[in-house]
Amino acid sequence: MSKAAILCVDDEKMVLNSLKSQLKNRFQSEYRLEFAESADEALEVIDDFDLSGVNVLIIVSDWLMPGIKGDEFLIQVHKKFPKITKVLLTGQAEKSAIERAEKEANLFKCLNKPWDEQELIDTILAGLK
Repeated sequence: MSKAAILCVDDEKMVLNSLKSQLKNRFQSEYRLEFAESADEALEVIDDFDLSGVNVLIIVSDWLMPGIKGDEFLIQVHKKFPKITKVLLTGQAEKSAIERAEKEANLFKCLNKPWDEQELIDTILAGLK
């Protein structure tokens, strides 16, 4: 099993299922693909992977989620794992939240929902470099 992973976080199962089907074809042979329905679940996944020697290389996260919003989640991740590439995938993020994530979480890119599959794949490929 690969020692590198791509993590997607969204509270909507339909969105996660779409991401799973789009990313599977392009990335499954090289990377572990993991999907979480909340920031808390994603933080557990990251910690578990870290303990088992799996590096999360990129996170694609929704912004509007129950509990912790995407910018806050990415800032938390950045404090502990600054090398992880962070992407927001959102339909509703406030401009100030995006700016905060850029400044405090080194946000790589913000994609809008509904997203273009090729743009998502290209963004992930660029973020993996």
